[in-house]
Formats: sequence, C-alpha cells, structure tokens
Amino acid sequence: MKNKTSKNVMIDASRIITEAVVQSGADVFIGYPITPSNLFYSYSKERFPEFLAGPDEISVLQWMCGYAAAGKIPVTATAFPGLALMTETLNMAYMMELPMVLIITQRLGPSTGSATTGAQGDLKFLDGIISGGFPMPIFSPSNFNDAWTLSNEAVKTAVKFRTPVIILTSKELVMTQKSFDINSLEPLKKIDRTPKAFEPPYQPYKAGEDMVPPFFPLGNNKYQARFNASTHDNDGLIRKGTPESIANTWRLREKLEKRVDEYSFFELDAENGADDLIVTWGVSADASRDTVKLIRNKGEKVSLLIVKTILPISKKIFDIIDSYKTVIFAEENMNGMFKEMVFGKRDNSKVKTATKFGSMLTPSEIEKIVN
Repeated sequence: MKNKTSKNVMIDASRIITEAVVQSGADVFIGYPITPSNLFYSYSKERFPEFLAGPDEISVLQWMCGYAAAGKIPVTATAFPGLALMTETLNMAYMMELPMVLIITQRLGPSTGSATTGAQGDLKFLDGIISGGFPMPIFSPSNFNDAWTLSNEAVKTAVKFRTPVIILTSKELVMTQKSFDINSLEPLKKIDRTPKAFEPPYQPYKAGEDMVPPFFPLGNNKYQARFNASTHDNDGLIRKGTPESIANTWRLREKLEKRVDEYSFFELDAENGADDLIVTWGVSADASRDTVKLIRNKGEKVSLLIVKTILPISKKIFDIIDSYKTVIFAEENMNGMFKEMVFGKRDNSKVKTATKFGSMLTPSEIEKIVN
C-alpha cells in the first residue's frame, strides 16, 4: 500500500535502482567503478548485504558466476567498455543458467567515447551479445517510477527464468538528481527463491513444461549441483551433438521467447483516430511525452508507445506498430537502433526516425519529424 503522506527528496535513478534490487532480494554487489555508473558503486556499499570491489571487469563477472552458483543474486553496474570485457563470461553465465542482474549505463561511443555524454547506442550490441543469436531479457526504464518497478522485475525474471538480465539505462537518468516523492513508490517484497517441485530423479538441467530447470545451488544438502558452460545434456555432462544436448540448448531460447509476455512491459498512450505513432524507449521517453502534448495542443492526433522490455520483442509490440499508418522512432543514436531491430535496415515508407547523436533529443526535433 502506498504511503499517504508525500516525501519529496532530491534523488537520482542510481539510488532508486539500487534500493529496488536490494528490496527485491539481491544479495551482493560486485563492481569495478566506471563513469557514468559510479553512483551505483558508491550507493551499493551502503545498501547491499555484501559488497565486493573487483580488480577488473572480467573478474567481476567471474565472481558473479560463483555467487550465483552458490544461490546468491549478484548485481553489477558498468558501461560499454566494461560490458565488452564481460561478454565472454556473460555467455558462460547464460549457458550455465545463472540468475544475475547487470545494470548498463549507456554513454557516447565508439570505444571509450565520452564518459560524461549520454547516448542510446548499446542496443544492437546487446541484441547479439549472446553467441548464436540467443535472447536475453533487457529492461529499459524511462523515468524514476520505471527504475523502481523494472528493477524488481529484473530480479524476478532472473530468478524465474534462470538467466542473466540487463537493466539498460542512461547517464542522464542515473546521474541527474530531481525532486521526487519517494513515498509514491510501493515497498517491494523479496523474490521467492524456493526450489520448485520436479519429477525425480533430479537432473540439474532437466526442465518441465515451463522450460526452466529447478535450481539447487552448490553446497545444498539434497542434490548434486552441476553447472556447465559447454553444450550439455540434462545431467549437465558434455554430450556434443546428441539430440538431448541440442534440445537443451534450443530450450535456452524457447524459455525466454515463448514466455516473453510474462515479462514484457510497455506504456501505450493511444489517441482515437490517430494515424501517427511515436515509438521510443529509455531516456528519449520524456521528450516524446512532451512532443505528444505539443502536437495535441495544436488539435492534431498522435499516439505514443514507450517500450520498456526492449528484448525479446513481444508480438504485442509488433501488433501495435502495425496498426498505425506512420511510425516515428525517437532514439538518441545515429540510425535508430530499435527501429532497425523492428523493421531492418531497408527503407520503409511508413517509418520515420527522429535521432540525435551527442546530445539529447528535444520535443521540437521530434515534432518536426512527425509533421
């Protein structure tokens, strides 16, 4: 239940996300400081039950795998240069089906880019970060309320689906302090990690109808726990090319794509009779919201779709987009990365892009493309 009295404080999304994942049951923050994710590092030392300072980003992800295998929910925060170093171990965690949360704060690239300039340029990299074309849940908050609720969903999804999950955010959201009523945020409950029932005998990677194997950590007193990052069978043993091992690998994709609507979130402000739809995500959402107000104040019609689960893309998102004559993607990158994920690189007469590189999109720039 929400608090009845308001309490306005100056706060940023780094603190909100940190508090949300801790309340949701995350056990340990393992980090290596990098701009613009530094505030997560400092706040986590105050709030997490356990905090570890890694010597580098590769070690951070390795340690997270160890903690996750032991039944903990580890969290880290980084930016593109750190994520690039974490990629191999992230693939290992994905194959082992280890729950964990990575907070990625986007900044201007390529390479080390501009650490204090925001962007939305990491999306295409994340779309293919798991070798073989496998999906990974990616949540992108558009404001402080999203930062709270989606962080809880990230922890829940990591545990429910036994998978690494990414919270994809931006320098502007996590480093900009605003006056905000923190009592408007509902308290969160810790995610239940009780191992689910299964039909014996226990096999570490044998899944039921939900396509997710029961999780028993290293050191439990009931069953032998085995984790394997190579192609493996239901027992977790390397069985290259066997039908069971190939089916087990296929399952990694199916458990996330077939059940995507269980963790797919979006905000649709649909106006009756509108032919135009603005599609946006993350930090570009505020400018898009203001654009909609400007256009409607002029007596014109427009709808707005803010996508909050970026990947995998739910069929519901495609259905909404397909129902409009013209679609305008508002993104803070060169080419409209989410647009390309939906429509590909070919020109499409119904698709427009309002993009910006090196600074934030403004409502007037989006309005110009709509009209």
